[in-house]
Amino acid sequence: MVIPLLASEYTDPLNLPVFMNMLKQLRDVTYVSTIIFGLDKASEQEAIVLRDLIRASNIKNHLIQWNDGPGFSGIYNTLNEAGFNMSEPGKGRNMFLSFGISIALGAGSIGLIDADIRTFKRIQLDRLFYPVVVLNYDFSKAYYSRIKDNRLYGRVKRLLLDPLLLALKRKFTESKDQKMLNLIQFLLGFNYQLSGEVVFHVDLLKKMRFATNWGVEIFTLIEVYRKASSSAQVMFSKEPFDHKHQDASPEDRTKGLNRMAIDIVTTLMNALIIEEGLEISDTFFRDLTVIYQAVAEEQVKKYSDESGFSNLDYDRDGEEYLVKEVFRNSILAAGEILTSPYRMTEKFLRFVNSHPEFKPFMENGLAETILEVERNVEKKLFETPQTVSWERVSNKLPRIFYDLIEVVEMEKRRFS
Repeated sequence: MVIPLLASEYTDPLNLPVFMNMLKQLRDVTYVSTIIFGLDKASEQEAIVLRDLIRASNIKNHLIQWNDGPGFSGIYNTLNEAGFNMSEPGKGRNMFLSFGISIALGAGSIGLIDADIRTFKRIQLDRLFYPVVVLNYDFSKAYYSRIKDNRLYGRVKRLLLDPLLLALKRKFTESKDQKMLNLIQFLLGFNYQLSGEVVFHVDLLKKMRFATNWGVEIFTLIEVYRKASSSAQVMFSKEPFDHKHQDASPEDRTKGLNRMAIDIVTTLMNALIIEEGLEISDTFFRDLTVIYQAVAEEQVKKYSDESGFSNLDYDRDGEEYLVKEVFRNSILAAGEILTSPYRMTEKFLRFVNSHPEFKPFMENGLAETILEVERNVEKKLFETPQTVSWERVSNKLPRIFYDLIEVVEMEKRRFS
């Protein structure tokens, strides 16, 4: 089992009780051969603090994957030198290495949970592993209700992703594009697409790529759609589920729900355009945004009615603000990112063709150069930041799993 975490998950006094409860619950999980704590942004002293907390909780079958230490830094360097870009730190890189370690250790099923689950109980893990370990599914994913302080949370799922998927479903139904509809229907079939609690069968995991931005969960589901033969979703918790919440950050596209929304939309649209072959017009994102807002407003009314029926507090003004001023703009921003090279090229070509002064340059290949630059820029824009698969890594680096085992043994001695 893999638990990616930052040192602040246990060094911050506000976070420590949550983490200690998770350790307490994990103590009695005997069917997991190894619990890998993928530790980022930590000094050696902070890694030792983690070791002591784990020991105090009497968890014996564990490994501290100290990413900033010399051992695993060396693995990242090996991957970089082989052409696999592992220079960008973050959860995606962290869990990718944890998955490689799991494969090297001979795991048959590999689970992933976050370290900030405030309501974590051992039985949740039992439910999550059951479809893969006992029923031979390739993949399982958690779902749960998001209620805290008597109000609904899960805002990105409720107010951005679901209405966006429903808007895309309407567009593809009108155009009778069955290929696109199949993927959208698959994503809509999950009760909570953005949950981070998942389990993979090792044969599937070897083939999986992972996004390294906020679109990681939706990208993972798209990979499962393409590569898994069976998938399950399990009710992770009968009680409302709680972990840390992000600020909306309406004025800053690089933070909070705003950043998350842009990453999710660009990841989804990249998959549709590049890998599924969707052709988009100049007005595609403008039309999509209009449909999205109509669907999202219907959803807001639904959640208002459901909250009233269930005696929950509901800030309808706040939710409508998120739809109109944050998520709607996130879709437009993603559209701008993905279509701006084409529009710029079109204007530039029209400009140079309408001025005779450019004729000598046109005869020497200016137009072809402009189009070549556009193709190169588009290639970069339409590449979701992602890892390769471990299948691909081991093909190029046949000794990589032996190298991982050597580092694992070295780290065990370091933290013994």
